[in-house]
Amino acid sequence: MTVQPFNSQVIGQAHYAARALLQRELAGTGIGFEQNLALNATAAGGGTIDRAALVARLTGSLKIDSGAAETALAGLADAGLLAPAGQAGLALTREGAALQARTAEAAAAIAGRLYAGIPPEEAAVAGRLLALIAERANAELADA
Repeated sequence: MTVQPFNSQVIGQAHYAARALLQRELAGTGIGFEQNLALNATAAGGGTIDRAALVARLTGSLKIDSGAAETALAGLADAGLLAPAGQAGLALTREGAALQARTAEAAAAIAGRLYAGIPPEEAAVAGRLLALIAERANAELADA
């Protein structure tokens, strides 16, 4: 393995390589990366989530506009994976919960393979560095 400088390019290469592995798993599901994140966020909320909060989460984490987030949610609703809940909420359907569980399992398996053998103390340092970089980038985006 060639030692790479620590910069945004190497961080991006790692992200896109890992994302490509997940997208390969998603290929047969009928959902894309953004929709997978929406299902995960809904599952993390106990199976229901406020629609506006979900749109904000998608736009904030993926740096997409609200129209793209709404398109992703509409696709999930059209596929019968998310359904209205209450006045402003969304809920996983039975099919949505089952798909989310399968994709989460696949993502965990990918992470397990990719992170295998990395010493915990090095993983902790990397996690802190990446969180700091994201915090700084988000602060600059908020100032713009």
